[in-house]
Amino acid sequence: MKNVTLKQLRYFEALARNGRFRRAADACAISQPALSMQIKELEQELGSELFERSAREVKLTPFGQTFALRVGDILRAVDELGEFARASRDSFLVRLRIGIIPTIAPYLLPAIINDLNKTFAGIQIEVRETQTGKLVQELAQGQLDMAIVALPVSEPSLTELELFREEFVLVRRREDGEKPVPEREALREMRLLLLEEGHCFRDQALSFCKVGTARPREIMEGSSLSTLVQMVGAGIGVTLIPEMAVPVETRSAHVSISRFPSPQPSRTIGMVWRNSTPMARQLQEVGEAVRRSAETMRQQYGGG
Repeated sequence: MKNVTLKQLRYFEALARNGRFRRAADACAISQPALSMQIKELEQELGSELFERSAREVKLTPFGQTFALRVGDILRAVDELGEFARASRDSFLVRLRIGIIPTIAPYLLPAIINDLNKTFAGIQIEVRETQTGKLVQELAQGQLDMAIVALPVSEPSLTELELFREEFVLVRRREDGEKPVPEREALREMRLLLLEEGHCFRDQALSFCKVGTARPREIMEGSSLSTLVQMVGAGIGVTLIPEMAVPVETRSAHVSISRFPSPQPSRTIGMVWRNSTPMARQLQEVGEAVRRSAETMRQQYGGG
């Protein structure tokens, strides 16, 4: 094992993640033959094959799967050493890799980026938008510095910082805007439009409507809040959206917005990061900037 290099481990991780030599080589900014040679040398040094190779893709061998877990730990530790050095050297952030869920990103992200650029001069911001489960995984793997999600995440390895709470509103056809707001139990009897499985907002909406794990026939799914609102405008059903989405999603849709009586359905938005990160102090400052961005935006659209 004396001749195993950190570069080889990064190439191995890229190939394991991408499943093809060409994509892994592009991710590592090297040629495909050079990557292939480094992987072969790594296998020779280890004395075991790491990948099963076929014409279309490569797959990890059983040994490769176990090796990948150890490599992930090593690369995270190395990355955190770099973060520690950077945090010790700089009193401000130079680079920030942000993860954010799709039911927040289109509405809050522009304000966040603007405020972070003002707060941390010269900061380089990288954004990854995907569902909570993937963000938590990428945080654990050291691919992200922090993520903005709905809390709680309840992951022992992550620190959670609550930022703000927001209510859900009911979206109906514009013609139904003057009708009484239905009780949440009544929503189960209506055609309810929800995000597809995997979105935490879907689970929160189902919980509010007291719909169990069995999926009623009248539930229809969409891939985005925008799709759901447009479907409501077309008379297909009703849906729930977070209040921060209202100004963007309803401006061109033939819909009405109604608030539920107290206690209103709501969610808690927060930030999460690894307990082990040396950037904790800077991330606290990022959290304050995000909180200010959210408060300014909420005042603009009249959120409570």
